[in-house]
Amino acid sequence: MQIQSPEDFARRIVDLGLAERRLVESAMGELGGSEFTLDAVVNQMQRRGLVTTLQTEKILRGDRIGYFYGEYKVLYLIGAGTFARVYRASKGDKVFAVKVLRKRFRDEPKEMEQFLREGQMGLKLRHPNIVSIYEVVPDPRNPFLVMEFVEGQTLRELVRIRGKLPVDLSLKLIGEIAAGLAHAAGQGISHRDLKLSNVLISSDGKAKLVDFGLAALSDRKNPDQIADCPNARAIDYAALERGTNVRKDDPRSDIFFAGNMLYHMLAGTPALSETRDRLARLNVTRFQEVKPINELVPGLPGLVTQLVGKMMEFSPNERIQSAAALTAEVKRVSEQLARGVTSPKDKGDENSTNGYEDDEAPTNEGEGYVVMLVESKANLQNAIRERLKARGYRVLIIQDPNRALARFEQDDEPAADCVIFSAAEMGTLALEAFNRFATDEHTCEIPSILLVDRRQVKILSEAKRGPRRQLLALPLKVRELRAGLMKVLAGTERRPMGTY
Repeated sequence: MQIQSPEDFARRIVDLGLAERRLVESAMGELGGSEFTLDAVVNQMQRRGLVTTLQTEKILRGDRIGYFYGEYKVLYLIGAGTFARVYRASKGDKVFAVKVLRKRFRDEPKEMEQFLREGQMGLKLRHPNIVSIYEVVPDPRNPFLVMEFVEGQTLRELVRIRGKLPVDLSLKLIGEIAAGLAHAAGQGISHRDLKLSNVLISSDGKAKLVDFGLAALSDRKNPDQIADCPNARAIDYAALERGTNVRKDDPRSDIFFAGNMLYHMLAGTPALSETRDRLARLNVTRFQEVKPINELVPGLPGLVTQLVGKMMEFSPNERIQSAAALTAEVKRVSEQLARGVTSPKDKGDENSTNGYEDDEAPTNEGEGYVVMLVESKANLQNAIRERLKARGYRVLIIQDPNRALARFEQDDEPAADCVIFSAAEMGTLALEAFNRFATDEHTCEIPSILLVDRRQVKILSEAKRGPRRQLLALPLKVRELRAGLMKVLAGTERRPMGTY
């Protein structure tokens, strides 16, 4: 319908359902007189908030569709890529982001599947550092996703405006990104398209991951599946994974590209040269010849240089092993910098916390295991929990030994794969729970560890020992606890990703 007059424009607003008739008529009445131009009506309707500039452009072009997606009224275009457009939209008094697959891809099965997969994966993810997806509409004629609307800008825009970001801000943002990745990894999901433009920075400064369109679900039944390059967006990941001889959804790939993002924030330029040349992106030397960041950022604290290096190690086995481990490592570096420790060689008591001494870099050795810690002191709970989480374990905390035992009901799936009872403060209560756990028919095969001070002679003498029972002396080094856990957990099957 071609707009011929001011009245046509006003009538079209009502016919499209963009505003109520009474509001449109009221706005027209405010113009006064019987003669007014189309421009005057357009300005009046926009001033009154009855139409947006995007809606106005579509009406004047004579567009018949695209004003609504389902019940969501389109307000503004907020992002456009090769694959999809993202609109700010409203439903009632609430604002959302609506992501719409471009028309030219709606008849392409692979692109449609990838788009809907992003939505289905997003429905599983609820985390402060991941943009939520609320609804997936798979209509083949008009598919769209309804998402959380984030007021702010992309991380790429922030870096372009500010150049190099301060160390503390860079660490804060990469820590939040890592926390979002760790939550997704807990559901068995890796991102596989990490870059600055896929991180939104909200108006209150929080980083939120978006666009899981290339995300992969872990396939533990096919560990030898090699990396592939289904489209241009996947080339960088595939090239790294082929070059390092790992499977295509290796979670350590996300760590490498998160390292590239941290490098970009600190240096104002990415570690990996950005190019559209497919052959250049597939060249494995691109990942091996990264210029050391301290050459671009003189005076960067050694701890931060080391962190970037551990994230971007070419060898997957030398890289930080998981998003949970990265979260813990970023937290550790931030805390040390806050205490004035800037170099890995600086001495101090930073590696000793409440009787639990830390050791080498985080690993993923505990991935697939749930550990229950029975400990009454909050500072000791935190010390052990953070160090085990950095090794891939999921850690449950319970203060009361009897409540811990009650979590293991007969015939139910065990609440944990190993229980650590700490007798440092609870004394005989911990001993009795440990011994009962070792003798009850439905728990006697579940591994357990008793942490006990060497001076607690009575507890040491009365504790029940066995192949799946371990006594460890306090004060305790993390490597000793790790060794004890791996010993008692030997033969215990790891839980599949996303189930624990």
